[in-house]
Parts: sequence; structure tokens; C-alpha cells
Amino acid sequence: MNPNSPRYIALIPAAGVGARMAANGPKQYLPLVGKAMLRHTVDAFVASPLIAHTYIVVSADDPQIDEVIPTQDRVTVLRCGGASRMESVRNGLAALHGTVHDDDWILVHDAARPGLTPALIERLIDRTGAHPVGGLLALPVVDTVKRDVAGEVDTISRDGLWLAQTPQMFRYHLLRNALAGVTDANAITDDASAVEALGLAPLLVDGHPCNLKVTRPDDVRIAELYLSHPFTD
Repeated sequence: MNPNSPRYIALIPAAGVGARMAANGPKQYLPLVGKAMLRHTVDAFVASPLIAHTYIVVSADDPQIDEVIPTQDRVTVLRCGGASRMESVRNGLAALHGTVHDDDWILVHDAARPGLTPALIERLIDRTGAHPVGGLLALPVVDTVKRDVAGEVDTISRDGLWLAQTPQMFRYHLLRNALAGVTDANAITDDASAVEALGLAPLLVDGHPCNLKVTRPDDVRIAELYLSHPFTD
């Protein structure tokens, strides 16, 4: 690779407490198929030859990360996690200032999406290419969509609707500037929405159901099924 070419850097916010999982501790440390959920997530990036380095953002007092993620090349733990996902990403980007270049691509990925594979990482990078904004994995909505407001139910057209996944890939300088303009951290649920607030449109790249986000207890069994039969294309 040309030393002057932009690099691909993974950033994994992992400072959450997993309140909706009803688990004893943060969900990123739940065991899945023999290892912690976060370890599966990190291993996907480590296994990709396209990723130059992986950074994991955890809370300053995280007692488990050193046990789960052993010291290794191309992986660094940043103990600067915030109270929200967006704050953790923003703090992580600030910590990388001077380490990464403005034009390097940052792939932000949820710690609770353990089904990510090197093949999906490659797909995102290849299809996004040199897109002027960036891109993210997503799934087109195929089910009928209902909206319930105070007991009033109606059907919403699914045309043009997508379910956002991660990684979400943007240039370092663009992502940092987009998040710097957000005043309510809890109002931003993904990085793409901060970029979209600048009037920019990222590319949607077909993801895969294996890349589901483990949010509720029932998701664990589904994730384990996918991890037992990883997506390879």
C-alpha cells in the first residue's frame, strides 16, 4: 500500500452498561460461543488485512477490558469513554488527534455487533471507495412497517427505508467536525445522522443479518447461531 494512501482505522465504543440486557454487567462482556462479545467484534477487525489499527473506547474504570482483550499489535484501548455512545466516539476521536490523518477513514462499529466479519468490512470499504462523504452497512426494510401513536395504528410505506448497521465509515476530519456540532449527545444514535445533519448523504451498502445488534436477551441466541456459521462472502 502507498504510504501516503488513507488508512482504515476501526473505532469501537464499548463504554456502555447494557441496561436493556438484564445482565450482570456490561453486555459487551457477555460470553458468546466461547469468548466475550467484544472479543468477537475486535477479532473481525484484527482478521481484516485492510484495517491498519483498532481502537477500543472504554470507561476509565473498566475492570474487565485487559482480561478480555490481550495486548497485541494493531489494537489499542482508550480509557476515555463517555456517558453516551456519541460521547465515547467523540472522546475517542479526540484521543486520536495527531495519531491519524484528516483523510484517514474511521470505521465506527458497535461493540454489541459481534457478527461482523472481514468479508463485510471488505464489502463496505470496496463499495464506498472514494465516496466524497462515506458509507455504512445497512439492510433494506422488507417487512410491512406499522406505527403506533397513542393506540392509533397506521401503515408506513417501506419504500426507501433502511435499517442502519455498523461499521459507519467516514474521513476523520469530517466525522470529528460532524460530532463537534452536536449539542444533545443523546439525540444522536449513530454517526451517520451527525454527518447527515451537515446536509451530506452517505452511501448505503448492503449489510447482512448476521451483523445484528445484541440489545435484548433473545438476541443472544440468534447471534450465537450466526457466530457458529460465519458469513464469508
